[in-house]
This record gives sequence, C-alpha cells and structure tokens, in this order.
Amino acid sequence: MAQYDQQQPIDIKKLRPLILGGAAVVFFLLFGSKMTVTIDSGEAGVLFRTFDGGVDIEQTYGEGFHLMAPWNKMYIYEVRQQAASEKMSVLSSNGLEITLDVTLWFEPKYSQLGLLHQEKGTEYSLRVVKPAIGAATKSVIGRYTPEEIYSTKRDIIQTEIEEETSKILIEQYVQLNEVLVKDVTLPPTIKNAIETKLKQEQESLEYKFKIEKATKEAERQRIDAEGKAAANKILSESLTDKILKEKGIEATLELAKSPNAKTIVVGSGKDGLPLILGGQ
Repeated sequence: MAQYDQQQPIDIKKLRPLILGGAAVVFFLLFGSKMTVTIDSGEAGVLFRTFDGGVDIEQTYGEGFHLMAPWNKMYIYEVRQQAASEKMSVLSSNGLEITLDVTLWFEPKYSQLGLLHQEKGTEYSLRVVKPAIGAATKSVIGRYTPEEIYSTKRDIIQTEIEEETSKILIEQYVQLNEVLVKDVTLPPTIKNAIETKLKQEQESLEYKFKIEKATKEAERQRIDAEGKAAANKILSESLTDKILKEKGIEATLELAKSPNAKTIVVGSGKDGLPLILGGQ
C-alpha cells in the first residue's frame, strides 16, 4: 500500500512580510516615478490634488526634491524673468497705421502661482501677457500723432505703455519688469515728411544759435568800446594845463641830467616850459 507524505500547512503569518515586501516592490515599480518630483533652479511647482480639492493655491513648491501621492500631479513653472516680443500694427490719433516692435520682460508672481495656474494655466504668456501688451499699446498710440510717436515723445509713450500693461498684468498674477519700444515704422511718405521737418527745425535752431552768438559778441564789443571811451574821457579830463606843465618840467629835468652839452632857457618854451637849445 502506497504511502503519501503528509503536506505541512502553510503559515500565512510567516509569509506576510514577504507578501507585503513584494507588494511594496510592485507598487514602487508601478508608481514610484509618480511619487517624486525634482524642481530645478529658477522653477517652482503647483500641486494638483486629485482627491483633495484640486489645485493647491495656498502653497508654491520651491526648488529641490519633493514626495507626493502618485495620483497627484506637480505642474512646473519658470519663475525667472522672461522676455516676449510682439510686432503689431496700431492706429495713431489721426488714423494712420503705425507698426511697432515691442519687447517686455515679466515673471509670474511667486506667491500667487497657484492662482495663475488655476485661472490661466501654463500657457499664460499667450493668454494674458501678449494680449495685455497689445491692448496697452493700441490705447497709448491712439493718443499721439505720428510725429510724436516717431520722435518727440517716444520715451513718454514707452513709459505709458509700460504703466498700462503693468496695471493689466498685476491683476492676472504677473509682474511686469520693463517695456522697450525697439522700432517704429511709419508709412514712407509720412516718415520722409517728418524727417524733412525735423531737419529744417534743426537747421533753424543752428541759425538761431549763430545769430544769438553774433549778437552777444557785438554787445560785448560795444560794451568794451564804451569802457575804453569812458576811460579815455576820464584820462583826458584829468590832464589839466597845470599837470601837463609839471610833466614837461619833469621831462626837461631828466634831459638836463644827460652828459650832452645843451642850453636851457627857462620860461622860453610854449606855455612857459623850459626850452632846451642844441647839444653835443
């Protein structure tokens, strides 16, 4: 009669660690990549909680390594300053079409990154930034003439575009840092007319400067001549007959001291001055 070996009953308690360990390995292999995220420098993250209220608008996740539940998702945003350029055609105050090339520098507001993601999404630059600069530019340019836009008020216009764009973006959780109007293109006929006018104005200013310079020089010479005439008048009035006689006597005495032989007749000269006759 054949004998059968009796099988020992399996001890589930002893296998439990192995089962749990195996399940953990399988779970990690399946979901491990979804449980960790590394945020690089210059970036920040917004967490979407699938089973717990959606977008986390209270916390912005900074640089470094983060753990999260595998059913959640982290959206990464660049929070460094970024640039966007826009070339647009707008109308001046008198209805002429003008083309502008505008560049702006901006960055998302770090503390409100969750709200930005919730309301605008990762494509916020296309949805918010570019429309804002376009609207502000059209509004500002519509208040000025082509000549002002092209030359005289360009810096003021640039400042106004920046201020109006900033007002729009600040309510959309975006910080505007700077706006630069790089190029202004006018219709050729308008551009030529403005450049001709500016050239004429420059020539007029140069001519005016020369006239003012010549006038000032003539005034200086007049004042100088009047001063010399006044000095001569004073000197002439001060030279009385008595002074002239005294000067003549002094000169005669100096001549008399010389070694040359001479004859001095006192009182025989004009106006009673000594008269020197001959000499060797």
